[in-house]
Amino acid sequence: MIDRTQYRKQVFSALKRSPVTAILGPRQCGKTTLAREICAKEKGIFFDLESPQDEARLQNPQMALGALNGLIVLDEIQRKPDLFAVLRVLADRRKSNTRFLLLGSASPHLMRAASESLAGRIEFIELSGFNLHEVKAGQEDQLWLRGGFPRSFLAQSNQASVKWREGFVRTFLERDLPQLGLSIPAPTMRRFWTMLAHYHGQTWNASDLSRSLGLSDHTIRRYLDILTATFMIRQLQPWFENVGKRQVKAPKIYFRDSGIFHHLLSLFEETSLSGSPRIGASWEGFALEGLLQLIKPNDAYFWSTFSGAELDLLLFHDGKRIGFEFKFTEAPSPTRSMYSALETLNLSHLWVITPGRKTFPITERISVCGLSGLAPVLKMFNL
Repeated sequence: MIDRTQYRKQVFSALKRSPVTAILGPRQCGKTTLAREICAKEKGIFFDLESPQDEARLQNPQMALGALNGLIVLDEIQRKPDLFAVLRVLADRRKSNTRFLLLGSASPHLMRAASESLAGRIEFIELSGFNLHEVKAGQEDQLWLRGGFPRSFLAQSNQASVKWREGFVRTFLERDLPQLGLSIPAPTMRRFWTMLAHYHGQTWNASDLSRSLGLSDHTIRRYLDILTATFMIRQLQPWFENVGKRQVKAPKIYFRDSGIFHHLLSLFEETSLSGSPRIGASWEGFALEGLLQLIKPNDAYFWSTFSGAELDLLLFHDGKRIGFEFKFTEAPSPTRSMYSALETLNLSHLWVITPGRKTFPITERISVCGLSGLAPVLKMFNL
């Protein structure tokens, strides 16, 4: 089992600051395991809202929860949205040492309820699958192929990992989405999800997908927003400003878990991945998501112009603009597009992220850094 030390520290810090802490993330990413570890250490009380027994204990939630002290964990909180009003009352009690830890798989439900009932009382922590700092050196390729979901990554074989991912996809489509009140036929959503894999790393174009599926642009956009809200897809927003160039203003689409991406494209083994024309896009998405999981920026963007200049990732830190390009090659060369991004966006530095561990400068403001040796990049963000 992999110890999730950094996330545990984040949760403990949040519990000290706020009466309510919520851990958000996709199903099966380890939220419950982490919460149970914290609950056991704090000698807290755990409620699983998918359990009929625990649900019965909360028939009168204000009385049941109000009588408790210490840490109270409520798993799958989106199943009982009426609890948020109760939590607001309990969180406002004076001289109370009660702290609530909420777990949820669907961020819109939690975010909407928090904005209405728990504003100023709740802190959010987003939990993903395993990241580059949690796996051992030399396991990066396994993380890339299988993705970060614990049971997929830790499976005894690639075949076992594939079987787990197929079960995850089917459960997500046939059970999880209907539980969120989304009445979308599972075959239709799976077809959309699979087609979306071919747009991984590309600018969103609803018209292309709507024509292929025979659905309206509005419906296609709704499907995309559902997959984004349930942590399956990242919509990387464009950065645009008045720089005298026509700039792309549609988001880029990335699968947040490389294992799910590979599964939908039937890339089950290293050999099939290495021979796929999608290998460059796959690695770009894996590296981009891995970097964002470590840095955890408040905002992230890409930049692109209709004349061809582009930047894969733009982050802001301490008033500085820092750019990233992701290149699936050991020996990248500076390009006209990189120089254009440097000057047009006034970047403090541009990092070219590659496979491996090597770090070396190309120019004064452009450096190469291997994905397995991100310490120089993280240092720039005080990490």
